[in-house]
Amino acid sequence: MKGAKILNQLTFLRRVVAISEAGLAYANDRFDQERYQELHQLAIDQLSSLSDTPVSKIQELFANESGYPTPKVAVRAFIKHDDSVLLVEDRSGCWALPGGFAEIGWTPSENVAKEVDEETGLKVNVEALRAIYDTSLRSDIPQFTQYYKLIFKCRILDGHFQKNSETVTMDWFSLNNLPPLSLKRTTKEQLDQLFNGSIHID
Repeated sequence: MKGAKILNQLTFLRRVVAISEAGLAYANDRFDQERYQELHQLAIDQLSSLSDTPVSKIQELFANESGYPTPKVAVRAFIKHDDSVLLVEDRSGCWALPGGFAEIGWTPSENVAKEVDEETGLKVNVEALRAIYDTSLRSDIPQFTQYYKLIFKCRILDGHFQKNSETVTMDWFSLNNLPPLSLKRTTKEQLDQLFNGSIHID
């Protein structure tokens, strides 16, 4: 119940931040601008109180937002071989599907292929969209920023692991023998759904 309550509060405050940012972007009246700025700061203060995070840290998260606010987009690759899935290990010792935030100027499939290349050294063919997850629906790990996670089924063309600045190594794992997961990025439930073969859309 506590997790659901926090999720509801985060959802409300994210909406207040989004509305105030839209107002700051499009309102022409000076007094309206001041009201939206005050509303924005009140929401930031409440997010700080709710999460026990310094106000300055939360302000940094929203500092680069301008114009009409929209969810961010992340892409990840589901690469399967027999009964195993390819995961990458980050520098904290946790594992996840290869991927990251989508970059402007690239298509979704180009983004996921680029992320796989950067984190593993593998060249892949992007075959199909398998899932769309909305991070704002997660009560287990509440997050300030809402983003959509797009997971694509990919097939390896060639390559081998290349040392890089983002990951330590890669390996294959069965669902019954998973390593510690980076739960903000990949969960056991998500892997179960992907192995099941069905398309998941939040």
